Amino acid sequence: MRVFESGSILLYLAEKFGAFVPTEPAARAECLSWLFWQMGSAPYLGGGFGHFYAYAPSKIEYAIDRFAMEVKRQLDVLDRRLAESPYLAGDRYTIADIAVWPWYGALAKGLLYEAGEFLQVQEYTHVQRWTDRIAERPAVKRGRMVNRAWGEPASQLHERHDASDFDTRTQDKLAGAPGAA
Repeated sequence: MRVFESGSILLYLAEKFGAFVPTEPAARAECLSWLFWQMGSAPYLGGGFGHFYAYAPSKIEYAIDRFAMEVKRQLDVLDRRLAESPYLAGDRYTIADIAVWPWYGALAKGLLYEAGEFLQVQEYTHVQRWTDRIAERPAVKRGRMVNRAWGEPASQLHERHDASDFDTRTQDKLAGAPGAA
């Protein structure tokens, strides 16, 4: 069986393991709606805004402003939803949060494209609360340690082969190991 595209992969794994996707029809519909919202909205954030704001060889003010307005509209949509519930699909953390958080959570904290001040991300208080809440999840903390090229080098885990690697194989622990260079 072949499964590709991040939304399909998340849904497949959630159903396979019976986790992070509601089974009750209304909650499931809400979860999947937000999952697919991310699939359609992230290209504006990454491909549009990110390209013109951070990567384009020449700055085109109209393109930056146009995509910035769309990203701010998306942040407003998220903020309004998160004013109603702690997570996108309601009271439980789901694959919708898993899909949306890496993009919009990083943006809300000013980490994505270093555009936080430009986009006035602090105004989206419910997105900020949601971002912080998810960042505190132990599995999220572990996941953000693996194969990253940013942040505190000491806590990076270049490869994960076992759950114990988080406690024994981060760069600071390897540097202190006997025979380490």
